[in-house]
This record gives sequence, C-alpha cells and structure tokens, in this order.
Amino acid sequence: MTTELDIPILEERLAVTSDREQISIAFVGHVDHGKSSVIGRLLAETGSLPSGKLEQVKAHCERNARPFEYAFLLDALKAEQSQGITIDAARCFFHTEKRDYMVNDAPGHVEFLKNMVTGAARAEAALLVIDAEEGIRENSKRHGYILSMLGLRQVAVLVNKMDLVGYDQSVYAAIRDEFAAFLANIGVPGPAFIPISARMGENITERSEAMPWFDGMTVLDQIESFEKPRGDAERPFRMPVQDIYRFSADNDDRRIVAGMIETGSVEAGTHVTFHPSGKQSAIKSIEGFNAPQRPSVEAGYSVGFTLADQVFVRPGETMCRTDEPAPRVASRFRANMFWMGHSPMIRGRRYKLKLSAACVGVELAEVITVLDASDLTSVQGSQEIERHDVAEVVLEATHPVAFDLSGEVEKTSRFVIVDDYEIAACGTVVEDLHDGTSLLDLRVREREYTWAKGSVVK
Repeated sequence: MTTELDIPILEERLAVTSDREQISIAFVGHVDHGKSSVIGRLLAETGSLPSGKLEQVKAHCERNARPFEYAFLLDALKAEQSQGITIDAARCFFHTEKRDYMVNDAPGHVEFLKNMVTGAARAEAALLVIDAEEGIRENSKRHGYILSMLGLRQVAVLVNKMDLVGYDQSVYAAIRDEFAAFLANIGVPGPAFIPISARMGENITERSEAMPWFDGMTVLDQIESFEKPRGDAERPFRMPVQDIYRFSADNDDRRIVAGMIETGSVEAGTHVTFHPSGKQSAIKSIEGFNAPQRPSVEAGYSVGFTLADQVFVRPGETMCRTDEPAPRVASRFRANMFWMGHSPMIRGRRYKLKLSAACVGVELAEVITVLDASDLTSVQGSQEIERHDVAEVVLEATHPVAFDLSGEVEKTSRFVIVDDYEIAACGTVVEDLHDGTSLLDLRVREREYTWAKGSVVK
C-alpha cells in the first residue's frame, strides 16, 4: 500500500551492490520519541532518497498546511500518517561510502509490540531513541529488555529532542546515567549515548555546535562503527527437521530429511547427529527441489538430505554435525520471556512451545522475576505474568527439546509460546536445568500422598 504522497518506502529499495557489506539496524523506542524522524534525517543527509522525494513531501505538507516532518519519509501507510505513529516494522535502505544499511523502523506504541519484536529480530545492531523532554518511558525499558533478550549487543541510545530542553547537559546526563544502569542490569554492557535533535539535525551526521559539551560520535559515526557480526555459516551447524519425505514413483526409494539450515555448513559425507534422540548417520546426498545435487550447503538454504544409514527421526529434531559442539537437550530450562497474551500466563495451564521445528506442550514452572509494566521495577515472587510484562521464568516441556543458549547460537535459542491458537509470548533460553523437582515429580508425589475416596461400599 502506498499513500497519496507516493512514498512507497516499503517497496522502493535503493540499489544495494552485492559485493558491498550490508548490516541491518533496528530503530526502537517509546511512541513519539522520534525514531522515524531520525531515520528520515539519515536518508536525506546521506543522499539516499530518490531524486525529488524530499521536495515532493515538503510541497505536499505546504499544500495541506501541515508542518513538514522527516518522519513523513518513513510513515508510508495512511493509517500511520493520519495518527502520527508507526504501526508496522517499515524497512528502508541507505548507504555510505563504507557499506549499505537496511533499517527497520519498529513501532513504539504498546499495542504493536509484536511488530516491534519482528523488526528487532532481523537486526544486527540497534538504536534506541528516548525523548529528552518526556524522559524514560514504559516502552523505553521494554524495548531495551527485548533487545537484550534477542541477543543484540551492539546498542546505542539516542537522547532525542534536545532542542526542547534547551540543549541542557544535565537533562542528558540524568537520562544517560539511569538508562545505562538499567541496561547493565539486563546484560547490555557499555552502550553509547548520543544527545541529538532530529528535527534540527543536531549530531545526526555532523557534530552539533549547539552542544559543544558533547565530544562523542554523531549518529552516522556510531552506525559506521558497528561491526558486522560473525556470519551464520561460521557457527555450529543447526538444521531443525521440518519433515521427512518419501518418494516411490519410478522406483525412487529416497527418504529425504528436509528443513532450513539456520547456521553452519555441511558437505556430502559429513557425519551428523539428531537431537534430542541422539541418532547418528552420515549425509549421502544434498537435494534441492528441481535442482541438481550439490557437494555442500550453508546457512540460509532450505534443503533436503538423504542419509547413508536409514535412521528413524521425527520432525522437530535438530540435525547437527557430530564433530561440532552439540546443542543442549532438556525439558526444563530458564528463559527470558515477553508475554503478549490477552490473558495472564499462569501456573498449571498447558501452553504450546515452538522452538526451532519442535512443537511440544509446556507449563510455567516458576516465575523468577517480572519487570512490572506499571512502574518498571523488578518484582520477585509473582505467581503470574501479565500482558506486556517481561519476565525471567523456568519453563518445563512435556518432552525433551534441543536448543542452544542465547549467548551461543541465538537463532536456535529463540522460541514462541502459543495460547489458544495465538502467539502469546516470545523468548530466549538462557540456561538448561537438570536439577530440581519437576512438575511431573510433584504431581506423582501428590497422587501418592493424597487419599482418593472411592464409591465402592460394603
């Protein structure tokens, strides 16, 4: 969908040269704190807009007696422009001499947190925007927590709208100190902080004369300093098994184990192990739909494998190289989780866990801490998780599942929880737990020590 402004930012992508490095960046933060304005400034000042686009938008604003805002370059949906908020996770591109950038403009409104997670999950670095006049708000901390949960470690905080507080250094310092302490507590150490004004163009691509007390980098310099993370192909091999296909026509007796390779690479002849079953075999051939066999394949490809030894594996297992570190296998694990369900998450209720290709029942075994949505404090001893709360929990699945920890292989540490056919939560596994009393043990013990009166009479 495009608007009468003819700003198809979601569709009109700048040419990205394939041999140039590309990095994906998410812009997050509370609603109306200026994420889209910062991105619009970057597009304009790096010469990344289509020819005449800026003038077209300014002319449209003048005809309709509306003040021009750089956010209008991003808000490509009519509903967004009429309400002044970002609803979907819009994507756009800009480039510098160094490399190409894909930007995800994540929505800041609390009702669109699912969209924010979608945008941030694609990113390799993030910029979190805070309004200097409003200060740290609910979604400022929620979004910071979600960035940590997704495993993003390259984070910079932009204290925007400094012009509204007279470029007061003490206002910036107070926000910086409070939010830096919060991020350190949730595992985001040493983020950069930059005071800016997207509306006035201060500290966006050039150093601000209005804030001589700040000697750090501009937003563009900070973005250029982000490092390209290690490629997925260099990580341990992980392929969640989506299905097993059997062909019988024309005497074709192949059994093909199919899925998408999340990380790593393999070659024909590689010895593999399936987890959690532990069954082993070797790759006989690498198959593709209507394509010739290939000698090797890496992360990002959806492929099929025939095996040298026919072993029985089920969809939901994870195929790994035998000569590389194995994933964790457990039915009980500690996780960081963001709850989006309409009803609270409670103990004793059965939910559905989807982790990689596995789909098993799961229950809330323990609530360790909850970041309260009203006053943004950590609460211990809670028995349930309310909507829009972020929490550290212990989950227990009905069957063992294979996973990696968020600090090891992020893609296979992420999960979602389904409640009544709707995605109600997303999270990452941070520790596998093999000690402690399981929910099953507790129920067996309760059954053994509870007298059940029968109806048989003498």
